[in-house]
Amino acid sequence: MEQWLSKTVIPESPFTLFVKNVHPVSSEAQAFINQKAYSSQLNKGEMLVSAGTICGNVYLIKKGILRSYIKEDKKEITTWISGEQELATCITSFGLQQPARENIQALEDCELSTLSFDDLQYLYDNFPEANIVGRKILEKYYRDAEERAFIARLMEATSKYKHFIATKSDLLNRVPLKFIASYLGMTLETLSRIRSKLSRSITEFNKAVGNGKEAMGNGQ
Repeated sequence: MEQWLSKTVIPESPFTLFVKNVHPVSSEAQAFINQKAYSSQLNKGEMLVSAGTICGNVYLIKKGILRSYIKEDKKEITTWISGEQELATCITSFGLQQPARENIQALEDCELSTLSFDDLQYLYDNFPEANIVGRKILEKYYRDAEERAFIARLMEATSKYKHFIATKSDLLNRVPLKFIASYLGMTLETLSRIRSKLSRSITEFNKAVGNGKEAMGNGQ
């Protein structure tokens, strides 16, 4: 184990901080992550993972947005949108080390902290607490996937968009509408109609509130 320990102090990696926020880990485990996790950058529009290649890393998004998508003929179907302080990988490809079925692309210039498959396995094998971290992360993302399936299959279009606003409001003005529409399983035209309708409703509500306040003022 001493082979990777550096004699110099290595700054704390964003990946280490992320892990510590999930569950406490030993100083040795922290030192290993600090030694192995590395920073990388991805320009807007660049591919992080392409379908057919093996995804050998898990990525922590320090800055920017990534989207996962699959291609069906010439159509791109967005399956996931991830922002800051989220993990991104092709989970089946990463876990089984087999070719990915999906693509991961940068929607903005991205700064990432990266940990390889082999280094993650070393953490699992040598630090028992790392397995607790892994379990908690998988539980969280399984819940997210379950909710995603619920939204896709059961919610009507307006409810889907309202849920997106409630859970990913920080991405609303950063992600092109065509990708949000694809992620929500609707056409861009449908999403545009929903946004227009909701905007009118908000405008009418604010106008009614303003008129009510004015009436109260006149009454005084």
